[in-house]
Amino acid sequence: MQNLYIGVMSGTSMDGIDIALVNITEKKVTSIASDCYPMPAHLKQLLLTLCETKQTSLQNLGEIDHILGQLFADSINQFLKDNQIKKHQITAIGCHGQTIYHAPSGTNPFTMQIGDANIIAAKTGITTIADFRRKDMAYGGQGAPLVPAFHKAVLQDPHINRVILNIGGISNITVLIPQYPVIGYDTGPGNVLLDGWIKEQLGKNYDQDGLWAKTGNINQDLLDYLYKENYFQMPAPKSTGRELFNLPWLHNKLAGFNLAAQDIQATLVELTALSISYEIKKLPIENRLSCELLVCGGGAKNPLLMERLSRLLPSWTVLTTDTKGINGDDMEAIAFAWLAYCKINNLPSNIPEVTGASQAVSLGVIYQ
Repeated sequence: MQNLYIGVMSGTSMDGIDIALVNITEKKVTSIASDCYPMPAHLKQLLLTLCETKQTSLQNLGEIDHILGQLFADSINQFLKDNQIKKHQITAIGCHGQTIYHAPSGTNPFTMQIGDANIIAAKTGITTIADFRRKDMAYGGQGAPLVPAFHKAVLQDPHINRVILNIGGISNITVLIPQYPVIGYDTGPGNVLLDGWIKEQLGKNYDQDGLWAKTGNINQDLLDYLYKENYFQMPAPKSTGRELFNLPWLHNKLAGFNLAAQDIQATLVELTALSISYEIKKLPIENRLSCELLVCGGGAKNPLLMERLSRLLPSWTVLTTDTKGINGDDMEAIAFAWLAYCKINNLPSNIPEVTGASQAVSLGVIYQ
């Protein structure tokens, strides 16, 4: 008997709407179909401006929330049509929404995801689960990362030291070491600076295969200076996003440096790889067991970044999650389908050791 859920994720990179159709039972998660629908350029620019300037009007914020909710709904309906699925076959949709600000620390912690889930539920006719992060934060957690609970459910192996690395706009890890509590957190930038820099310099959305970065040289002085950012020194649990790592942040750091654009790109690749490897090297691995780093997200398709990770982590076998049967492009969309399943069944879906929450809770709000 099928128990079908849809997961929807747009992510920090904002390069498209990832949708996955997943069959979920108590014992198994099976991906059935997936696709990615484009994010209109004008909407992406509105979202980037909102994230990076942190300035808007209430009307502008409300309108973008509506537009994004409509885009999610339209993309889901197209996905159902493309895959000949009827809405009554779907138990629920899990939609992360688009994070525009994430501030888990401070006197009044908060996080904000937009993309009106009421519109999604109304336009698709399917129960929709959204607002996954704030309940964890209400219990003192970071509200992120949320995907480690899913990684634990489907990728934990009692005989392997395993780290799941998602390189989207931001990089985050899930640590699955036998006899050790599951932990996970954001290590720092993934593609966010790489994509922003090449877009500004060459007008391209991303550096295909890292080819432009390969023409440059790593500048050690700049790398050292970038790595002094306080976030890299903070202990876990921790999480971050575009509110910190963005082009204005980079331009501020570049003041006083006179470097070729491609050298800056090469240095940014190294910053991503170095910040990831530094965190992994600190882990209390079980020396008797083999070590696997399973990479997903857009960064898994960057051969230069994957090569640097392999060189910086010589005792780890660096693979993609595809080798374990989970398409790296679909990982987070599948995870939010699973989070929707947990909410519908009132199952806990955060990991307090990961987020810092005081207890395990079932995340998300139901919209019907």
